[in-house]
Formats: sequence, C-alpha cells, structure tokens
Amino acid sequence: MSAVVDVTGIGSWPGTRVREALAVVCGELAQGPRDGVRPVPYLPELPARGPGADMVGRAAHLLVDLPVDLQPQGWRLVDRPGRDAERASSLLTEDLDELAEALDGYAGPLKVQVAGPWTLAAALWRPLGDRVLDDAGATRDVVDSLTEGVRAYLARVQTLVPGAELVLQVDEPSLAAVLLGRIRSESGYRVLRTPDRGEVVTALRQVLDQPAAQVCGVHTCAGDPPVDVVAEAGAGFLALDLAQVGRGRFEQVAAAVEGGRLLWAGIDPVATDPLEPLLRRWHEVGLPVAALADVGLTPACGLASASPAEALRTTRSLSQVASRLAEAAVA
Repeated sequence: MSAVVDVTGIGSWPGTRVREALAVVCGELAQGPRDGVRPVPYLPELPARGPGADMVGRAAHLLVDLPVDLQPQGWRLVDRPGRDAERASSLLTEDLDELAEALDGYAGPLKVQVAGPWTLAAALWRPLGDRVLDDAGATRDVVDSLTEGVRAYLARVQTLVPGAELVLQVDEPSLAAVLLGRIRSESGYRVLRTPDRGEVVTALRQVLDQPAAQVCGVHTCAGDPPVDVVAEAGAGFLALDLAQVGRGRFEQVAAAVEGGRLLWAGIDPVATDPLEPLLRRWHEVGLPVAALADVGLTPACGLASASPAEALRTTRSLSQVASRLAEAAVA
C-alpha cells in the first residue's frame, strides 16, 4: 500500500492581503492527494496587518464574554471591547469571507490555527494586576472562554466551507516557558505563578476537545518542547521544529508516535538534504521505516518573516520533499 504524507503550513504568511495569500496557499495545497502527498490547505494569518491580526489578538477576539482591548502592555481583559477588538473582528470576518470564496466547492482537509490556553494566559493582562497566568481563577476563566470560542469558530468555518474536514492546530509557543516558570511579572522582579503539570494538561486537553474537528493537535517551535505533556493532553498531532527537539525529547516523540499520535515535522525544505534530520533521528530511536507514512511535513515555523516569493518557494518545495518521504516510507 502506498504512503500518503500530509503537507501543510504553520499558519503565518507575509504581506497584508489575505486574498493574495489564499491564492498561493490554496493554489498549492487545495488540489487533493497526488504523488503520495495529501496537501492540507489552511487559513493563513497575516500579522503584518497589525493589532488584531497577531496570534494573541486573534485568539483573544474568540474569547466568549471576556472582552479585550489593546493597551501599552499588550492585550488586556476589559469591561467592554475597544476599537482594536472591533478591528480584530473585522479582519477575521474578511479572512473567512475570502476563505469561503477561495474554497468554494472544496471538499477535503482544512486547517485553522488558534493560540493555545497557556500562551494566551501568559500574554493577556488582567483588568487590574499582572498577566492572567498569575491568577488561577482568571486562568480557568480564559480556558473555559477559549474552549467555547474555538467551538463557535470551528462551526463558523464549517458553515462557510461545508465540505471541509476540519483540522485544529493549537499554537503554544509559550508552553515550555510556562511549565519552567520563566514568565516574569510586569516589573521583571519576580516570576509569575507556575502551574503544575496536571493543571497544564487538563487545560490543554479541554481546548483540544473539539468534536467538530477531525483531528486536533499542538504546534510549538520553541526550544526543548514538552512533548510528553502535549501527548498526555491528547493532541492528535505534534507539530515541532525538528531543530529544536533534542535526542531526549525525540525519544518522547517516538513514544507518542507509538501511542498513535502523528508527528508533523518542521523542516527546511530548501536545505541540501531536508529529510536527513528526520530520517537520522527516526533511525536512532528505532522507529520502523513504514511508520514514516504517518509523518506530516511543515516549514520549521511560520512564514511571516519571509518574502512572498520565499513563502511560495517553501510551500512548493515542501510538497516535493513530502513526495520523497512517501517513497522512503515504502522503500
């Protein structure tokens, strides 16, 4: 049986015109399986548009009954939403309208991204006081609100693209820092509350529990990612920058793969030998070659800092590398 390797992007994209970004993303990734590759189109995020298009601002906009506004420290919970929150809403509506037009009649996988509960808790500020993370009650409120907001978001996307098989990617770039107690107060003189592992797993599992999605996973391109915690939280896939995953952590990846989780390996598809780090580590931990058929490929991280031409080249090259990986899985 031939292997089919998923290939997709992380989420962020250069520029300020979502229609142009979708033309590239959907043009490259919405054509259905071919050459052993299953492309997974996604809704690109364009942070260059400013507040409300950034990862935290977009996720904060999804919160239910917890309005936010952008203040000097960053996004803060407030009594009523301000102009920046309204702008975030307008940008998301524009993006979803363009997505519906770009994928009119489409049937197949479609990925959307949202900042995870711990990245949000480490970034949002309480109405009075420090970041949400520092208060266990405020953190629970954000987790509950985000869970409900993501559920509504997925339903909205499904209505606009009825043939979509939804994939949810929860972005957690701050997860490792939260677990290690490295989020500092506004003054910088103290470290904020460090939640225990059980609290972290429970909150992440709650947000990942989205029945509308075919699969829900976690992405982080931070160094030394807590793979075991993400797997314990029930992530269906782990999207990781391989360059940030040491030998010990890759052993946790192997355990997750053997437990039924998928690895979405972040690589540099234009490198001289882009598959070498993955294949070497796969061999080192003793995973079977056939299991490579269940590996997906992504860029190492988002593409917001690339030029549009570089983003296109990366996306196109990734599909070519994925075809080679599919061949390796059945060799």
